[in-house]
Amino acid sequence: MPSGKAVAEPFGNRAPFAEPSWYNALASPYYKESHRRVRDHVRRYVDEHIAPNIQEWEENEHVPDDALLRYARAGLAFPELPGEYRGSVPLPGGVPIEEWDTFHSLVLGYELSKIWAAGMSAGLSSGTTIGVPPVIHHGTDEQKKRGSDLANLRTTAVKTEDGAYYVVNGHKKWITGALRATHMTTAVRTGEQGTGGISVLVIPLDLAGVSRRKINNTGWNAGDSTWVTLENVRVPADHLIGQENSGFRYIMTNFNRERFLLAVLMNGQARICLEDAWAYAMDRQTFGKPLMAHQSIRHKLVAMARYVESHWAWLEQIAYHAQRADGGRMGAELASRIALAKVHGGRLLELANREAQQVFGGAAYQRGGGGSEEIISDLAVRQEIGAAVGRGAKL
Repeated sequence: MPSGKAVAEPFGNRAPFAEPSWYNALASPYYKESHRRVRDHVRRYVDEHIAPNIQEWEENEHVPDDALLRYARAGLAFPELPGEYRGSVPLPGGVPIEEWDTFHSLVLGYELSKIWAAGMSAGLSSGTTIGVPPVIHHGTDEQKKRGSDLANLRTTAVKTEDGAYYVVNGHKKWITGALRATHMTTAVRTGEQGTGGISVLVIPLDLAGVSRRKINNTGWNAGDSTWVTLENVRVPADHLIGQENSGFRYIMTNFNRERFLLAVLMNGQARICLEDAWAYAMDRQTFGKPLMAHQSIRHKLVAMARYVESHWAWLEQIAYHAQRADGGRMGAELASRIALAKVHGGRLLELANREAQQVFGGAAYQRGGGGSEEIISDLAVRQEIGAAVGRGAKL
C-alpha cells in the first residue's frame, strides 16, 4: 500500500486548491513514489514539448505528425497497452508495466489536463482512449499486432454470401483524428434493432468507398473532428472485434474508462480556471485595493475550490474501487458512479468558467492569455447551443 506520509516538497502551482491536495502538504493513502515520478515526468513533458506550441497548433487546427509520434514514444499514449505490444516504448516515469495501476492513470489524466486547449488534448490521445481499447480487450492476437446512442445505430454492415466481407454503409460524425488515421474502430449494425444487433469493426480508412471531411468547430480546433462517409465499403470479415452482435457490451465497457478520464480532464481544467482567477484577483487593483479584498470575489473562489476538491475525492474513490475490485477494469458496478462523476465534472467546469469570467471581467474576452481564456471560449459555444436547443431551435 502507498505510504500516508505528506510530500516533502510541494509540487506545481502554489495557489490554494490549484492542484490536488497530495501535490502539496496533505498525506494520502493512494499515492507512492511511482505516482510522483509519473506526475513529474508528464508535467515536464507538457511544459517542454506541448505548452509552448498550444496557441500555434490550436490556431492552425492541427497537431503536427512529429508531435504525435514524439508523444507516443514518450509513453503517454495508452499506458495500459500490454507489454507484448509495447515494443521498446517505456511507461511514463519508468514505471514497470506490472506495477501500473488506476492511480497512475488518474495522475496521467490530470497532468494531461494541463494541455488547456481541449481539442489538442483530444487530438493527441482520443485514438488511444477510444479506438484502441476494444481491440486490446476483445480483439484477436492478429488484430492486436496489426495495430453515443448505440441502440439507435444506423450504419449497417451486411456480410457477403461467402462470409469473407462486411459491406458497410452509413456515416460517422465527430470521429476525432480520422483525417489522418489509418484505421477506425467503429460500431455497426449487423443484426436486429436495439443493443443485441451491434458489432464492432476495425475499418482501414484507405478502402474504396471511404471518404472523409473536416468538421469546422468553434473550439476544439486541433482535434481533427471528422465526418466519415462509408459507401459499400468491403471490410474483411476478420476485422470483426470479438463476437458478432456483441459489440454493445464492448463499447459500453470502454465508455466507463472514457467517461472517467473525461471527468479527470474537467477537474483539471476547472483548477486552471481557479488558479488563473486567483492570480488575477491578487494582482488586479480596484477602488484602491486588490480585487481579492472584495468579499464577493473571495466567495467565487471558495465556491470553485469547494467543488473541485469534493469532485476529486469522488474520482479517487472510484479509482480505488476499480483497482481493488477488478485490477483497474471499470466494470458495470461503477457505471452509474462514473456517469454521475462525468456529469458533475461538466457542471463543475461550467461553474469554474463562469466564476473565473466574472473575476476577470472584460479581460476574460481577451485572446492570447491561454489557460482559462481558451477553456471559456470552448465552453461558451457548447452552453449557447444547449440553451438554443432548449428553446426549441433545430440545430
